Amino acid sequence: MKKDDIFEFYSRLAELNPAPETELNYGNVYQLLVAVTCSAQSTDIGVNKATAKLFEEVKTPQQMVDLGLDGLKQHIKTIGLYNNKAKNVIALSEALIRDHDGEVPNDRDALVALPGVGRKTANVVLNCAFGAETFAVDTHIDRVGNRTGLAPGKTVLAVEKKLEKHTPKPFRVGAHHWLILHGRYICKARTPECWRCPVADLCRFKKKTPEPKTATKKPTAKTKAPK
Repeated sequence: MKKDDIFEFYSRLAELNPAPETELNYGNVYQLLVAVTCSAQSTDIGVNKATAKLFEEVKTPQQMVDLGLDGLKQHIKTIGLYNNKAKNVIALSEALIRDHDGEVPNDRDALVALPGVGRKTANVVLNCAFGAETFAVDTHIDRVGNRTGLAPGKTVLAVEKKLEKHTPKPFRVGAHHWLILHGRYICKARTPECWRCPVADLCRFKKKTPEPKTATKKPTAKTKAPK
């Protein structure tokens, strides 16, 4: 995608959603880290339901350790891979207490050194909590980057590097939110809703989905999960 097209691509998404944010619910940086850790292969809606009561009770790493593994499992047992996620959350909480005085570090290397925290999770935390210009590439962003031609790459790291290199300055903090939401609600995996896509004319995807007979004709961008 050409430089001018990339700027226009982001401009349109930004106009529809000027202040994008994660759909995960959290009250502080530690809770954000826990929520993102629990979100792997799970929906944000499912994680929010599982953590609603948990976050009323647990706001710090020490409170999580005090809750214990079995107590945590009872809270998050409705989400996939909850056993392993619970072990990682307890372990990373212990590491935060031991190595960081109970505070979530504002550093990617320190974050990925925590149990269960990968590059994507670290990038989400850095972006959402600290306003860093990071690009957390999940399946949605990987799809959007490749399908549209915005940031083609054979691996998520390659897509991340392309986004990092070509995303214009005004859009760097919000970019990963706009792209996730676009992939989640419009540029869907099985049937992209090209007929209501605000950037369809800039997209390189050749097999664009035609407008269903019952569909609304006004191009919109779904930015929030349905209630």
